[in-house]
Amino acid sequence: MSVTQYEFQLPELGYSYDALEPHIDARTMEIHYTKHHQAYVNNLNAAVKGTPLEGKTLDEIMGTPGLSMAVRNNGGGHWNHTFFWKLLKKDGGQPTGNVLQAINSKFGSFDEFKTQFSQAAATRFGSGWAWLCKQADGSVEICSTPNQDNPLMPDAQSCGGTPILGLDVWEHAYYLNYQNRRPDYITAFFNIINWQEVERLYNAN
Repeated sequence: MSVTQYEFQLPELGYSYDALEPHIDARTMEIHYTKHHQAYVNNLNAAVKGTPLEGKTLDEIMGTPGLSMAVRNNGGGHWNHTFFWKLLKKDGGQPTGNVLQAINSKFGSFDEFKTQFSQAAATRFGSGWAWLCKQADGSVEICSTPNQDNPLMPDAQSCGGTPILGLDVWEHAYYLNYQNRRPDYITAFFNIINWQEVERLYNAN
């Protein structure tokens, strides 16, 4: 199938499916990336075709109020997952630099940030995402959104600002390995956060 210059495409993952084991297993990564994310891309292309949104960037679409549910769900799914893959890294380490200072200023310690972020992820009812967002004054806020909403959407109930960290808590992100144990998946996530990317995002916005 030919691809027009306006069609969205699945981004490069940047690492092998088994790169994040044992925290995220290879089969889950493969299905999540090639099936779920690809479906969001395909459905988004179909939803914007022939509309005023065709030809706009993904960020422009995310910032458009009043999106149809098809564009909101699939555009959000594409944006969120493209963002998420870059935040994952084997042996992610600990935050440093400006983002650590912002975390400590807001939450008092990195451990307290982990507690509050984990709570936001664990208590998101049904499917959704947990976020850490940078505000205009340089501070950071934790929030969560339902489904494939994200803080860039002007009508999303979120902390606003610019996302610098996000965690997918849809069951498809963890169910093969963790079944219904979402808290275990959240704990594992802290072993594979690419804090260099979080720092880059914080400094860039």
